[in-house]
Amino acid sequence: MNRVFLALAIWGAVHPMYHFIGWFMANGWNLGAMIDAWYVNQATTALTWDLTIAAIALTVWALAETRQTGERRRLWAIPATFCIGVSCGLPLYLYLRSRD
Repeated sequence: MNRVFLALAIWGAVHPMYHFIGWFMANGWNLGAMIDAWYVNQATTALTWDLTIAAIALTVWALAETRQTGERRRLWAIPATFCIGVSCGLPLYLYLRSRD
C-alpha cells in the first residue's frame, strides 16, 4: 500500500499544480485574485470549504498522532496540505505513516 500512497501523493502534487500554474500564467501571479476565484459561485465556495475543513481535520489528526508516537517526519504532510492541497497532503501522510 505504501507505493500506492506515494503515487497518489505525487499525483496529488503534480496534477493540481499544473492547473494552479496554468491559472497564474493566464491571470497573473496574484494570489488574492486566485482566492477571489475560489468564491466566485456557490459550487466553488462549497468546494473551498470542503477542502479547508478536510485540511484542518488532517492537521489535527497528524498533530495528535505525532504527540502519541513521536514520529515527526509525518508532519511534512501539513505544509504539503496547505501549500499544495489535501490531494497531496493526505496520501503523503498515509505514505509516511505506512513506513513506520
